[in-house]
Amino acid sequence: MLLYLTVLVFAMVGSSYAAVPLYRRFCQATGYGGTVQRKESVEEKIARHTKDGTVTTREIVVQFNADVADGMPWKFVPTQREVRVKTGESALAFYTAENQSSAPITGVSTYNVTPMKAAVYFNKIQCFCFEEQRLLPGEQIDMPVFFYIDPEFETDPRMDGINNLILSYTFFKVSEE
Repeated sequence: MLLYLTVLVFAMVGSSYAAVPLYRRFCQATGYGGTVQRKESVEEKIARHTKDGTVTTREIVVQFNADVADGMPWKFVPTQREVRVKTGESALAFYTAENQSSAPITGVSTYNVTPMKAAVYFNKIQCFCFEEQRLLPGEQIDMPVFFYIDPEFETDPRMDGINNLILSYTFFKVSEE
């Protein structure tokens, strides 16, 4: 019985450590929660549209949102509220995080794009999400998000009337154990 309970405890601890990467892979595979699915790399998409000579005219407003989980003593805000970008163009935005506690804290962020049906067209080229960020007491950093909106957004009839996207990040405290 002791062996059974010991194995059960180790299995539960192991599952909790594996939860974040497994959830990330699940979301990327299924598009669950507005997470962007990956079928071809962003570089492949950009190269394909450049080669095809795709011309776009539709402008999309991308709004930014930032949250921190309960118990996370960070100030986390987007540097700008929104950017306007044409489909097929890349854009750069920044978020700022500041550790407002008296101890070093490591955090990790997750993201989603809404409306969820448009998330498949939102491609991050460079991002701080799913990477641990360690901030010393009072430290502040700017974190870039470099993204690209697939020009196929413009021709998809399901995207008619969608002119605004929201990119939302939430930072969670990483256990120091």
